[in-house]
Amino acid sequence: MNKKTLTNSEALTIGLMLFALFLGAGNLIFPPYLGQLAGEQLIPAIIGFLLTGVGLPLLGILAIAKAGGDLQSIAGRVHPVFGIVFTMIVYLAIGPFFGIPRTATVAFEIGTAPFLNAGMAASFWSLFLFTIIFFIITVLFALNPTKLVDRIGKILTPILIVVIGFLAIKSFLTPMGPIGAPVENYGTEAFFESFLQGYLTMDAIAALVFGIVIIQSIRAKGVEDKNVILKTTAYAGFIAAAGLSLVYLSLSYIGATSVEAIGMQDNGGEVIALASRVLYGEIGGIILAAAITFACLTTSIGLVSATSQFFNKIFPQLPYVAYVFIFAGFSTIIANVGLTQLIAISLPVLLAIYPLAIVLVILSFFDRSFYQKSYVYIIPLGLTGIVSIIDALKSSGFEFNAITQLFSYLPFYEQGIGWLVPAVVGTLIGIVVARTTHKS
Repeated sequence: MNKKTLTNSEALTIGLMLFALFLGAGNLIFPPYLGQLAGEQLIPAIIGFLLTGVGLPLLGILAIAKAGGDLQSIAGRVHPVFGIVFTMIVYLAIGPFFGIPRTATVAFEIGTAPFLNAGMAASFWSLFLFTIIFFIITVLFALNPTKLVDRIGKILTPILIVVIGFLAIKSFLTPMGPIGAPVENYGTEAFFESFLQGYLTMDAIAALVFGIVIIQSIRAKGVEDKNVILKTTAYAGFIAAAGLSLVYLSLSYIGATSVEAIGMQDNGGEVIALASRVLYGEIGGIILAAAITFACLTTSIGLVSATSQFFNKIFPQLPYVAYVFIFAGFSTIIANVGLTQLIAISLPVLLAIYPLAIVLVILSFFDRSFYQKSYVYIIPLGLTGIVSIIDALKSSGFEFNAITQLFSYLPFYEQGIGWLVPAVVGTLIGIVVARTTHKS
């Protein structure tokens, strides 16, 4: 029986599920570190971080809903081959090659390893056993995606909110110390530095993956009307955005007020781990472990489910269940290379595809203004790709001195977003050509 709309309770549950899917381990780690580095420049820093860590994912969710819930349908506007290849790269990057394995390694290294003795924590077998258990739980939840909303939205999300809330409330009631001075580039470029930090959450790409999970969940409740689906998805997106913003504000404040108590740390994991013990003693470590574990688990479930649905659609020879087991098993193997190695291997891919995803999403919102001409996508994406791919190769150790010297003349290149102006110029050129030829 088709329903015209969802109840407020059902829509809220979907919004909470989307919030939980986004709130992975990286989302809990980066804001505290940003807070320590930004210090008194926390306000411009958090604005920059929210733009890329919250604003872009929200746009991604809305773009997918507008397109009917399929990244391939958006990317296919460039060219059918690009639609398939780019979508597969995004799903593999955010899925079994990086995103899914990272959820397990971060959950282990921050949520479990601190409670093990030094020898066992360093043991290959402790990580191996943890990832086995972690992905068994992931499979059990992901096998039935129609119940994903109820299981995550009604069970895991409230628990996650509570454990994060304990840390946030305690930090506001009894701050660990005054907000410190900004360090490194945050003294002069806090906005741009934190803008790039928002990339590290990978949520703008994850939104392109999670969008289909949300739409499938809405349809599973009997809603088929496209306008209702778009409206409900937008509602869920704003709930997730509000939740993420509150979490980021709280965690960045914890970091900003922690320097006097714990000193400057090397990464956000150490910041939040030490801060939780200052705020709550040993129980703080348990609270942190619970938050990290649930955040990673919910993200893992969503990614396995979305990736399996996509590949089942592209290659239907294998059933959805088979893909769930394949991706969970593959992720178990990849996760055991360790977090540091995993990031080093995957970072160049992310640097290459992230700007392309941003440009693609933004263009999809006003493609009617240029009559959906494919070359209006091709020109800015081509220019963006040249810059982003060179940046990705540089991060892999390749040297391009002549090209780098040329790119240095691009606005914002030193700030890490040299692709922005070429993308804007390419878009304007494409729109002018499209509208001119259309009139002719």
